[in-house]
Amino acid sequence: MREVPEKKPFIELTDDDKALFESDPVAVLERVKARAQIAVLTAYDGASRSRRALSAWSTTSGDADTDILPDLPYLRQRSRDLCRNNPLATGAINTKVTSIVGTGLQLQCRIDRNILKMTEEAATAWETRTEAEWELFCKYCDTERTLQFSDLQELALRSAFENGDVFVTTPRQKRPNTPYGLTLQLIEADRVCNADSASDTELLSGGIEKDESGAPVRCHIMKGHPGNLYSVKKNEWQKVDFFGEKTGRRNVLHLLAKKRIGQTRGVPDLAPVIEVLKQLGRYTEAEVTAAVISSFFTVFIKSEYGAGLDIMEPQTEVGGRAGDKDYKLASGAILGLASDESIETANPSRPNPSFDPFVQALLRQVGVALELPFEILIKHFTASYSAARAAILEAWRYFMRRRKWLADSLCRPVYELFMDEAVALGRIYAPGFINGDPLIREAYLGSKWNGPGRGQINELDETKAADARVKGGFSTIADETAAMNGGDWEENHVQRAKEKKRRVDDSLEPTLEMEYGKAPVV
Repeated sequence: MREVPEKKPFIELTDDDKALFESDPVAVLERVKARAQIAVLTAYDGASRSRRALSAWSTTSGDADTDILPDLPYLRQRSRDLCRNNPLATGAINTKVTSIVGTGLQLQCRIDRNILKMTEEAATAWETRTEAEWELFCKYCDTERTLQFSDLQELALRSAFENGDVFVTTPRQKRPNTPYGLTLQLIEADRVCNADSASDTELLSGGIEKDESGAPVRCHIMKGHPGNLYSVKKNEWQKVDFFGEKTGRRNVLHLLAKKRIGQTRGVPDLAPVIEVLKQLGRYTEAEVTAAVISSFFTVFIKSEYGAGLDIMEPQTEVGGRAGDKDYKLASGAILGLASDESIETANPSRPNPSFDPFVQALLRQVGVALELPFEILIKHFTASYSAARAAILEAWRYFMRRRKWLADSLCRPVYELFMDEAVALGRIYAPGFINGDPLIREAYLGSKWNGPGRGQINELDETKAADARVKGGFSTIADETAAMNGGDWEENHVQRAKEKKRRVDDSLEPTLEMEYGKAPVV
């Protein structure tokens, strides 16, 4: 067996080593030995400082805020520019928002009947009443009086994706047609910054003050957007506590998907792929321009004296530059050339046949970074049924995780604020909810937030599978209804019972007596 030579680190002399070598070669030797020992002690090749591929790799060891906050303004600006002008970026964000929120996450009350010691009938009646009150609140909850709560969900999620995070304040305002004073106001990420442009500190960073344990205490909100050319309040700040001092009421909601311990502000969703998407946009634009140019049939006349077709009378078109000469090519035309003239055509070879494979290879990497399968990212299903279904299921895991994040960060906190006011006004009867046992309070706040369904590729097979799961006890009708089309099983049941009764009354369906001769004995 051939003996493998021992792996030895290769240490290059630095410029300082070379400069010192003439005067003190022993010192240079000691420095080289020290670097060689460090290289040998490195257990991971990825941590080597001597390998050529890694020696120029510049990294940082800062905490979350040190690494994130200085780059945030540029990341936000470039992310928003891509969402405005880049089809791929716009499509990726739209796909996520549509699949996660759709027409809005809908409340389904699920109070704990055992803890509250309520009968099934009483609990169902309470849930129906509460959901009706919630719908009334959602209709008038926007501080700006333009959106309903489902629209605010979509806008908040889109802002969080584009900017990294979004803030929601909960001021109280008297409104006509609603008994509720609670309103919601979305605050774009740029407006939350240190008051008076103060430098970041350990307890104040990114416009958020923290206590000694790192919990947010208050945020500094600029009264005008820093990018508003006409705002006169860009140099004024309002400091708002996250929680009320006495009541603990939520005054500010911060929708932030944390990825590092101690992270204060969010990073735009497109941050890892900003450069790739920008370069792809430039490449696509260049290829489109080349294809357009190649679509024009261009003829060059070679002449010994350079006169070409100048002796012919040019046909000018309105809108052309002064001096432009537009020579026409006609079907079946015969044109005589001089003995010293010849014709050559330009062929830029466009469209580029390697354009699509190259772009698709990059888009697969973009999809991995954004947690969107390639087929979902570009909305193009060309593989088999099983591959398409696998892509949908893979994307759906991500959508459901972010849907839960949105429900926990926005929907449930707002629902809790709504319940506080509804119970205080006496519109919802909930003994022990206010200033009572926290367990009782949580029992009343039980809820599910359903969004749009996953959809089916083969509806018949997937419907049979759902039916089998229900019959086998692996799922419930309510869960399958929510998963398939985002519906509410109880509403469906009431409507189906109503339809059944009407069809029987109108003799469109047989009754049990008509079908079996008499009603079955139970």
